[in-house]
Amino acid sequence: MADTVEEHPHLRVLIVDDHPLFRSGLRAALDSAEDIDVVGEAGDAETLGALVADTRPQVVVMDVGLPGISGTEAVRGLAASHPGLPVLMLTMSQDDASVLAALRAGARGYLVKGSGRDAVLSAVRTVATGGAVFGPEIADRIAALLSGARRALPDQPFPELTRREGEVLELVARGYDNRRIARELVLSDKTVRNNVSRIFAKLQVTRRAEAVSQARDAGLGAPPPARDRRSPHPM
Repeated sequence: MADTVEEHPHLRVLIVDDHPLFRSGLRAALDSAEDIDVVGEAGDAETLGALVADTRPQVVVMDVGLPGISGTEAVRGLAASHPGLPVLMLTMSQDDASVLAALRAGARGYLVKGSGRDAVLSAVRTVATGGAVFGPEIADRIAALLSGARRALPDQPFPELTRREGEVLELVARGYDNRRIARELVLSDKTVRNNVSRIFAKLQVTRRAEAVSQARDAGLGAPPPARDRRSPHPM
């Protein structure tokens, strides 16, 4: 269970982000506040549970697009292992799928990178005391989704992708390699590679595992139909 704010004069914060320069700048911004101490940093979520146990933060500030275990998966894990520990997502990802997946996993706040120092400090303090915080861009998206102005998952989990890129990402999420995707969609290997590259750029990932993680968080990669479970046809 996370420590309560009243037990410490300073608010204890853990940063999880895979960009060292951003972590450094964020740490400087947080440490500049008289009531906040950064008690630890991590570049991924692989050992996050142990780090939380060692540093006992009261708030975790985390990116969505982490290598290996995604930020959304990490939030879900913390909700199970450290219930009551608030997580503030601070990320470049603004698409509806990432926002909804993070909130469903248990995140208490969602800001985009580029938010001002005062906005970040206020968000950290707010989630620490049980509140929820969303940047202006995110609040607008949530309002639109709740009002029905946009379709939520799973119809169009990544609206920035073209229809073809969405089809390719679905198969990537199922674990198919490029060669099998080309066979399934009747495309050339080069076309599939190009689509995968564009998908990586739009999802702001550099590894296939990160794309798979985001896609599965958004509900893609469901068990394939019966015909896909048979052995592939010989070439």
